[in-house]
Amino acid sequence: MNPLMSNPLLQTGGLPLFDQIKPEHVNQAMEELLISTSKALELVTASDFPSDWHAIAKVLDVCTEQLSMSWGAVSHLNHVADSPELRAAYNDALPKVTEFWTRLGADERLYAKYKAVNSEQLDAPQKQALKNALRNFVLGGADLQGEAKTRYAAIQERMAELSQKFSENALDATDRFSLFVSEADLAGVPDDVIHTARAAAEKDGKEGYKLSLKMPCYLPVMQFATSSDLRQKLYRAYVTRASDQTDAEFASLDNSELIQEILQLRQEDLPRSFLFFEICPKEPAPLLKKTWQTCGNSQASI
Repeated sequence: MNPLMSNPLLQTGGLPLFDQIKPEHVNQAMEELLISTSKALELVTASDFPSDWHAIAKVLDVCTEQLSMSWGAVSHLNHVADSPELRAAYNDALPKVTEFWTRLGADERLYAKYKAVNSEQLDAPQKQALKNALRNFVLGGADLQGEAKTRYAAIQERMAELSQKFSENALDATDRFSLFVSEADLAGVPDDVIHTARAAAEKDGKEGYKLSLKMPCYLPVMQFATSSDLRQKLYRAYVTRASDQTDAEFASLDNSELIQEILQLRQEDLPRSFLFFEICPKEPAPLLKKTWQTCGNSQASI
């Protein structure tokens, strides 16, 4: 059997087959989908392809929708069922997927096709969709030229990498934390949480009760524990995860440098952020611009 035929990420129709998706399916599916969407993009941007809403949608939108659905399923699993294998597969595919979406949104040829669509032939929802598409091309850098367009694409790819690493550090910091306490420390905590904490400690071969920063444990302890000292310990551990304020054993997960680079890239891309509010007049652009300028002045004075 052709392995592509059995890849759950390439199945069309219905809901994602989450229980069947394996790490080895990710890159195989993404490569196949990126090839098909790239071919569709080249087809609809050819000089002899009509500037027709329905014709473009039938070819390009069908392909990009499948790519979006499949990548969305992978992203969801990466957040809720993280494993070293899935994380590696996700990180391997991430630059390729980011590059395609950036390239699609900044394609001058496709932008020209959409601008040439006769909106009088569309119904009201389609007219709005066309208007949104044209807006997104401007926001996606379709009007940029030369080095500016290259730099914009590089920023998008780097931001995707940084955001993923930030999430990984926060997740790993949550997973690695544990606090062993006595039964007396858990006064007020619901019995089911106490039993789970005891089972977790037994699994590690330790006495007492094992607490974590995961929500099924963290929230009920914070809500019901009578010990303010215990709540303080858990709260501090939670709010300092993946930061320079956490314990030394978690120093490798510090997100401080990532945050600085993210802020620098956002600052560099700030003109395009303003552009969003300029072409979306319902938003209070002047107020937001003033806020950003104030933040910039404050940062400069630090």
